[in-house]
Amino acid sequence: MVGRRYDVCVVGGGLVGLATARALVSMLPGISLLLLEKEDAVACHQSSHNSGVVHSGLYYRPGSLKARLCVEGREAVHELAGRTGIAVVRSGKLVIAGRDSEVDALDELERRGKANGLSGLRRLRPGEIQEFEPAAVGVAALHVPEAGVADFPAMAGHLAAEIEQEGAEIRTGHPVTAIDHTSDAVMVTAGGDHFAAGALINCAGLHSDRVAALAGVRSPVRIVPFRGEYYQLAKDAAPLVRTLVYPVPDPRFPFLGVHFTRRIDGSVEVGPNAVLALGREHYRGMQPNWSDLRETISHGGFLRLARRHWRSGSREMLNSRSRRLYARLARRLVPGVEMADLLPGGSGVRAQAVGPDGSLLDDFVFEEAGSTIHVLNAPSPGATASLAIGRYVARRTLPLIRP
Repeated sequence: MVGRRYDVCVVGGGLVGLATARALVSMLPGISLLLLEKEDAVACHQSSHNSGVVHSGLYYRPGSLKARLCVEGREAVHELAGRTGIAVVRSGKLVIAGRDSEVDALDELERRGKANGLSGLRRLRPGEIQEFEPAAVGVAALHVPEAGVADFPAMAGHLAAEIEQEGAEIRTGHPVTAIDHTSDAVMVTAGGDHFAAGALINCAGLHSDRVAALAGVRSPVRIVPFRGEYYQLAKDAAPLVRTLVYPVPDPRFPFLGVHFTRRIDGSVEVGPNAVLALGREHYRGMQPNWSDLRETISHGGFLRLARRHWRSGSREMLNSRSRRLYARLARRLVPGVEMADLLPGGSGVRAQAVGPDGSLLDDFVFEEAGSTIHVLNAPSPGATASLAIGRYVARRTLPLIRP
């Protein structure tokens, strides 16, 4: 038996799903909207298992969706925080070239930052780095004043409360198990209940490709989970880092390398690295999900990726298992960090879309099929960009909503 019919059903209660729902109820007051979340609370995965960084928009190819939505989303986070009291600090960060061979890549980052409209960028010589981070070293650096940190779990909680106040319905503990189509509705089965909606938006993050497949979308994109593992600086070592300290990233990968983050609570995180997760929700200390792993390694795109980058992947695995090697990476930026300063921290799992040719998809990926829209790739800076992504997806959804 089908329950109530809704104008829109959003699948996924992370920041992107919540922001999309919020944008829709703002654009269409009185809309009937259902948000389905498989966990018992919202924002249980990527939205709360990240470093809390509000990215500036420095890294992304000018003209890309990532660049545009990150910059727009960054300002939207600050605007929301200013109205609601959600904790956010525009602390700034340093991106440091540790060797001469990285200077050209730093030049490219500076060019991208200026093209993406960042203000206040400042190139630093070796002796100027200590003006911002007295314990850091490098051959050159870029100071990025518009980066910062925020309490993203609190933001997710605020968005959930806000959309419920506008009459939307959130059902947690409702994993989607079937999606069917009729001439005038999308039929959704979740948590043993049945719903109908005029349009469906898939914001399922780590499971977005699976939800798309349930909806009949034959996308070549496959989610490959990468686990990022963090350490926390011991209390005595935490003063070594004032704000955010990053290396120049490897341009071959959409990961930023081991870095330092002074979080919103004042603690300092070191990391993350990036290793293949043995399951889509395989956090540090949890049992592998062998079914997930078999699915990952049987995908042609992943096999091509592994063949191409097995050396760097092996290095990441070694770093993951050795605190000594992890500390060596950290000392490239802040030489005063000792192995004993690294205390066990948290971990997160990044939903990274991989193409059939083994490419790591760098930009955000959205796919529309009939009365459904699927967010198939929204990794970092997904949290920063979430409010802008929500508005972008909501605008694309409006033509699908029947009056």
